[in-house]
Amino acid sequence: MQIVTPQDIDLAARAIESGELVIVPTSRWYMICADASNAQACDSIFKGKRRPGAKSLAYVAPSLASCQEHFKLGAEAERLATMFWPGDLALLLPWRSPEDAARHTGVGSPALTTVAPGVLGALASEAKVPVAATTANISGDAGPADLGPAVTIEEVHDFLAASGLTPSVIVDGGVCPAANHMTIVDCFTPEAKLVRTGLVHQRAVSAALGREIKRA
Repeated sequence: MQIVTPQDIDLAARAIESGELVIVPTSRWYMICADASNAQACDSIFKGKRRPGAKSLAYVAPSLASCQEHFKLGAEAERLATMFWPGDLALLLPWRSPEDAARHTGVGSPALTTVAPGVLGALASEAKVPVAATTANISGDAGPADLGPAVTIEEVHDFLAASGLTPSVIVDGGVCPAANHMTIVDCFTPEAKLVRTGLVHQRAVSAALGREIKRA
């Protein structure tokens, strides 16, 4: 296991391409990542996190253009993506091709899709394979002692000890300050609906759409 700096993102990208897991920081918290088209790598994340199979990993596209190539974006999805990407917003989008959907079972269909800023976005841009990501924590552990996803390297190591996962590269980004989720908007239907609030406020989403967005 290598611990590297954000300047060494190429090492994390090569590890992803080789079927390994990597952990990278975001402004929100640390994320564990795999090749989205590698079912075995994605499955190891589900098992380690004890994450239900119905809760798909996020697909991190390197750019809006790449996202448009693989997914169908309606008018409202295009508006939100143009306004907030790269950023802390994820959109549930339908695949253009059933074959693509079948090759990326870890991210599901519709796919929870984002274009990320910072180190996670750099990883998606550098890697020659699609990147799947999720928070570095055990799923469903909402007890009184549960801190939520890791925001420090020390908490990353606690997560790894609990999950039994062994990433080949950890990118040390220091302390992740926001400790909050991405906002999720369902754009699978023509009229977008809010699934989860997060760092992109509901009022901001409504303003971008020119209407009050309803909850799914």
